[in-house]
Amino acid sequence: MIWGNDVFIEKGPHAPANEALKGRAAAMPVAKRHYVLGTPLQGPYPEKCQQLILGLGCFWGAEKRFWSLPGIETTAVGYSAGYTPNPTYEEVCSGQTGHNEVVLVVYYPDTISIKELLTVFWESHNPTQGMCQGNDCGTQYRSGIYYFDEQQKSLAESTKAQYQVALKRKLVGSGAITTEILAADTFYFAENYHQQYLAKNPDGYCGLGGLGVNL
Repeated sequence: MIWGNDVFIEKGPHAPANEALKGRAAAMPVAKRHYVLGTPLQGPYPEKCQQLILGLGCFWGAEKRFWSLPGIETTAVGYSAGYTPNPTYEEVCSGQTGHNEVVLVVYYPDTISIKELLTVFWESHNPTQGMCQGNDCGTQYRSGIYYFDEQQKSLAESTKAQYQVALKRKLVGSGAITTEILAADTFYFAENYHQQYLAKNPDGYCGLGGLGVNL
């Protein structure tokens, strides 16, 4: 399933295309409805909705952070910004697909703005760790914003610059932000047991955590 465009994007040194796993043609079967919100997980979504794909570490906690916000139609966890078609969780964790663990956020822009979503994004993780998030390390844990239009791209870049200033001002010695900002590519739904995982498993692990610095 394609969420975005068909433009080839060079993903960078973390995912050489010629070393990526081959994957498969069949998409991952997932539930029809969001476990918490009760809305369609795979769409079709209401015409008024917009979409954004975000990577901020383990997608279990990241998804919960966004489905809890007002103005959200649905969320889903999956894999994006890589090469392997329809990858499995184990394949993504191998580092041989180039994919990131991401959250698809479908939202009503008249209720929650892209700026508000990006503020939650920046404040909910450490965007300076490169291929790690907390104690979770691997290419699939990198920080990323995957935009669908020029407004999202512009705000992603401007809020990145603003947050870098805030980090330098409040956390002496903080590193440079490593968040990648790319056009939204193919979004592959993760296995059904990953969808809304922390609602199904309230005691499950979640390493999501910010730096205490506001945008």
